[in-house]
Amino acid sequence: MTIERKVGMGIAGQPSGGATDVAEVFSTDLYTGNGGTKTITSGIDISGEGGLVITKARDLAEGMNWVDTVRGAPNYMRSHVNDVSSALTTGLTAFNSTGHVYGSNSEVNQNTKKYVAWTFRKKEKFFDVVTYSGNEATSRMIAHSLGSTPAVIIVKSTTASGDWYVYHTSLGRLKVIVLNSTGVAYSDSGPWYNQAPTSTHFGVGSDGATNGNGQTYVAYLFADNSSEDADDQMIKCGSYTGNGSATGPVVNLGWEPQFVLIRNASDGGNWLIMDSMRGIPTGDESSVLAPNSSAAESSLANLWGINLTATGFQINVTQSQINASSQTYIYMAIRAPMMIEPTAATDVFATVVGRSSTADGRGNFLSGFPVDFGIAAVATSGGTRFVASRLTSEEYLQTSSNAAGANSDSMLFDFSDGWGSPDFGTYNSWMWKRAKGYMDVVAYTGNGTAGRTVPHSLSVIPEMIWVKRRSGTNDWPVYNKTTTSTKYMFLSQATGSATAASIWNDTAPTSSVFTVGNYVGVNGSSDTYIAYLFATLDGISKVGSYTGNGTNQTISCGFSAGSRFILIKRTDATGSWYVWDSVRGIVAGNDPYLILNGTASQVTSDDSVDPANAGFIVNQVSASNINVSSATYIFYAIA
Repeated sequence: MTIERKVGMGIAGQPSGGATDVAEVFSTDLYTGNGGTKTITSGIDISGEGGLVITKARDLAEGMNWVDTVRGAPNYMRSHVNDVSSALTTGLTAFNSTGHVYGSNSEVNQNTKKYVAWTFRKKEKFFDVVTYSGNEATSRMIAHSLGSTPAVIIVKSTTASGDWYVYHTSLGRLKVIVLNSTGVAYSDSGPWYNQAPTSTHFGVGSDGATNGNGQTYVAYLFADNSSEDADDQMIKCGSYTGNGSATGPVVNLGWEPQFVLIRNASDGGNWLIMDSMRGIPTGDESSVLAPNSSAAESSLANLWGINLTATGFQINVTQSQINASSQTYIYMAIRAPMMIEPTAATDVFATVVGRSSTADGRGNFLSGFPVDFGIAAVATSGGTRFVASRLTSEEYLQTSSNAAGANSDSMLFDFSDGWGSPDFGTYNSWMWKRAKGYMDVVAYTGNGTAGRTVPHSLSVIPEMIWVKRRSGTNDWPVYNKTTTSTKYMFLSQATGSATAASIWNDTAPTSSVFTVGNYVGVNGSSDTYIAYLFATLDGISKVGSYTGNGTNQTISCGFSAGSRFILIKRTDATGSWYVWDSVRGIVAGNDPYLILNGTASQVTSDDSVDPANAGFIVNQVSASNINVSSATYIFYAIA
């Protein structure tokens, strides 16, 4: 099977009026090379509609490989050098109606190595590719079919050595910035003929980089949808001014991006590409790639950091290549595809025991879907409860500890049907996929001000929220609809609920934001955080509560075939966060349980829960403390 992975994260809402969904025109696919022939199923019709595929080896020092349908496969260029277009017969060899095919070349398909492919389909108001022959005229207008005014134009001679010249709307027609360089943007009226592009043409002058006599050129044109209806927008290009603070500038797009390209135009630096499939790094994580460099991800760590939000992104580092004070940065952002409400719990949740071997190029934990958030724990011998998410890439947290986030190359989200780690072959994993009305994951940077609102894409009011300070040692505050916004619990502790306005600011969450106070565990100035939001979705998941009766009782969740996952916590007194799942057993008898707030191995000699089609049954077993008479409990269950 192929190992490519299509982006599955996005915002709520549908495009209006029959507009194109961004998933039809753009894709980020991750794959592991096999050293032979590799077919990538992006779901995008490149052969019929036309477009561009950019491929980069993530763990090799290989150039970024550009192949488009106008020049045709296997003709390629690499954006870190000024070479001419040439044929790479073992590179990207063919386009088809659902993706493309690679040969065995190491730039695109070395055995066991990791790669990323970004696919851009030709589409009005999104992207276009044109070629033309230069004539050295000082006033040349080149026709295009973008259907709107291009906001970014990248031009490269295919027949002569020359730089990749870039026009960006925020710099204007009198400035040039070079894609294969770290140099600053500079003033020059020659390349663009001192003429602003229009919805039908763009201008070139007599400069050899854009219009040399007898040379052939390719131009890649990207739109800006700022003037379109909000629901129809797919791409925006603009600029921001750095402030030199870890609480950096906020870029409001009106939607969550999946792909962001950023460049310092004032002082030079790398062109920084980030996408939500490889994870959005903060500080020293290694998920950055640069079109002007052949370097692997690991060689480009510490260059940048952003938080994606439901409405755009925020810079969260002071590094000069992304946030020096008073300097100008240009960007291009592509919208995330819509989050879809699932019709079956198996589409968005899975629990498995890990595989010890990943020789087939698949993860240890096979889910059947791209995983956005996973918890891994050794059931039989105890140990850390590791938490990892796609947004934070190689970083892990621990529900059993208040420890800050730590980076490890063991956290692997490079698979279409799960996630994994070379060290986790004996672990159990619970896995979630973001989905409308079900679950969301949000990373944000604190500002230290009470009443801070954090946007999310759940599209309904979250009924339970877990928050962890990634940049420091704090416990995990938990919001639950039953205990309300005046109270909190800690996921990493067994203590009952307590009152504190500084956690949730005594403010209930809404369908678009949740609110935090000034407690450092949720909102310290310049600190980084991650939040996991859960909701009740009919037939899929249930966030609820009950009062213990001291014997047994059926907890109805509205399911038809019982629960695969059950989380229970006592709220009025001490009680651990107990977890049962159907893989380890939810049967009419003893059921192994683990606790999230500890490191002990599972308890197997316990009959605290029993199966019920509508949900589950809780019994009174003193050891587990889940049904004490008159005690109050919260639970989270998945069908």
